[in-house]
Amino acid sequence: MKKMKNPACVYYVVLNKETNSPLGVLSLMRINPANGVIEVGDVHFSDALKRTTISTEAHFLLARYVFEKLQYRRYEWKCDALNAPSVQAAKRLGFTFEGTFKHVVIYKNRMRDTSWFAMLAEDWPHYKTAYLNWLAPENFDDTGMQIKKIQDFFSV
Repeated sequence: MKKMKNPACVYYVVLNKETNSPLGVLSLMRINPANGVIEVGDVHFSDALKRTTISTEAHFLLARYVFEKLQYRRYEWKCDALNAPSVQAAKRLGFTFEGTFKHVVIYKNRMRDTSWFAMLAEDWPHYKTAYLNWLAPENFDDTGMQIKKIQDFFSV
């Protein structure tokens, strides 16, 4: 991943390390150092990146940076409650659903409900182990298909 600069957010470009071509972006936003809270957002992955090992690894690397380098205590994921792919991604990546805030903003001519998810620092060691086990070469067959789902490692 490569870092892009923006005064309100810190953006990262996800690169294919073999071709060095950009595949998507994601950012750290709503950065609150005083309270140790930060949010991942503005996730825009190309079709070539969606549902790949690289996309999961990108999220893992960002979470590891948040908890281990920045030493934040809370890592958040918020999305439109009607955005089923984003809700599913948050759950798949280990974020815990905390609830839905009703009518948070007016968006696309409607009142948007926002689903809140979070990962906490005290849970990070468990999640880190799960990610590393999922990303391990022995979890993939000769064609690159996963043997076990990442959720299988979270529940152990």
